[in-house]
Amino acid sequence: MACNKGVDLEIFNEHQQKVAETLHDTACSSDWTDWKWHIRHSVRTVDDFERVLDLRLPEAKKKIIERTIRTFPMSVTPYYLSLIDVDDYENDPIFLQSFPSKEELVIGRYDMTDPLHEDKDSPAPGITHRYPDRVLFHVSNTCSMYCRHCTRKRKVGDVDSIPSREDLELGLEYIRNTPQVHDVLLSGGDPLMLSDERLDWLLTKVGEIEHVDVVRIGTRMPVVLPYRITDALVAMLKKHHPLWINTHFNHPRELTASSRKALQRLADAGIPLGNQSVLLAGVNDCQRLIRSLNQKLIKNRVRPYYLYQCDMSEGLTHFRTPIGKGIEIIESLRGHTSGFSVPTYVVDAPSGGGKIPVMPNYIVSWGPNKVVLRNYEGVITTYNEPESYDAKYCDRECGNCKLQLKEDDAEEKAIGIEKLLSDWDDTTSLTPENNERLERREDAA
Repeated sequence: MACNKGVDLEIFNEHQQKVAETLHDTACSSDWTDWKWHIRHSVRTVDDFERVLDLRLPEAKKKIIERTIRTFPMSVTPYYLSLIDVDDYENDPIFLQSFPSKEELVIGRYDMTDPLHEDKDSPAPGITHRYPDRVLFHVSNTCSMYCRHCTRKRKVGDVDSIPSREDLELGLEYIRNTPQVHDVLLSGGDPLMLSDERLDWLLTKVGEIEHVDVVRIGTRMPVVLPYRITDALVAMLKKHHPLWINTHFNHPRELTASSRKALQRLADAGIPLGNQSVLLAGVNDCQRLIRSLNQKLIKNRVRPYYLYQCDMSEGLTHFRTPIGKGIEIIESLRGHTSGFSVPTYVVDAPSGGGKIPVMPNYIVSWGPNKVVLRNYEGVITTYNEPESYDAKYCDRECGNCKLQLKEDDAEEKAIGIEKLLSDWDDTTSLTPENNERLERREDAA
């Protein structure tokens, strides 16, 4: 292929050239770095997968996989496909995250279609409003690749779920009419599947809402299609600060030369970068592997943000690990690597309970005057509480507060456990609905 002469092999290596030629006999390096070319040539069938990687799957396995695809479609970018180690593909983390498995058709006893109740917590099209001051805005239901561990598998390939311009307008209207929202997370699908022009329009509209302080974008493009991070895209994003981007690297092998260049472009544009990994059985459930991943992320100016316990979505049982495995991994990070290399391990609670941090226990015991602690080495020490602590009474009348940190329009409402700790509320306990003991009281009365 004459058009490939002089190409940097770090960007377009021989294996990638072979993949490109198999998909399109006139493909060259300019095609390979064109993100839209990858979308057009995404691999969606088992036959194409075999042809591109020159592999042959057993016929019985092919039939099972094709049955899986009818329920949960397959779509893999040529770039991500080119990262698979064909000599050990069945154990390859890229393969496992992108290629369908018969286990996806096994619906476990606890699996749910919408485990996080995103649809039930949706007061407007595209909006999930779970936390008081922030909303998740589903602005795209298409992705450059269908990840096999996706918590929103219910929407994959559903053309009826693609938000229209009118849907986006209704979501924007909800944000405008909800002044407690200060943080908007654009999610999907993948927001970077939108055109530069549509994304620019959307960011402009959100930025015009006075009470919105920050906008975040959740995307896996730097992982599965880094060529989407073009100079034009970055120049447009720079106009919309304060803007944060969270991406989704799960394995060190995903941090290729192309991915690193994409991250560099974003970081150089002044965009803070975070990473949200998902703990996946057989893919990254290893202390050494997660530590290596996080250290490589830090080197590329990406802060490890969350390590997610795999959700209880339908077809994900084979990916789920015990929570104890995640705690073990965090134990191997805290103290053994820089603090900003340690993500928060969270369980996104079923039924819309939100993210619950789950960490190793570093408190050995606790008395009224001292706390017994242990460190990462197993050293046990004590921390003496202050001999006198003059607790300041707070009546929550922020308008009359004389503290130098007083802010205009301050407002606070105590809910949950915070209510039990507050000085101004008389609540002494929180009781779940349908409590049998209280129902017996009512019956007796």
